[in-house]
Amino acid sequence: MAAATVIEVAAGDVSEVLKRQGIDADERVTVTIEPELIPGRRESRARVIVAGLTDDDIDRLIKQAQREVEPLLPG
Repeated sequence: MAAATVIEVAAGDVSEVLKRQGIDADERVTVTIEPELIPGRRESRARVIVAGLTDDDIDRLIKQAQREVEPLLPG
């Protein structure tokens, strides 16, 4: 049995991502919804849209912040 694969993706992109993974439409998958994150994400997304940022902008900013923080992490 293969190890599980975890992919975080926007709800609207699930079908596309599954297709790219080679998963047929009739195959069973498990989707985990993290409800405690949804209200914060909705509020944050509204602010992002007002600021005129795109999902790509957000991804870029997150990756930039990760690069800045990683050298400071112990280990």
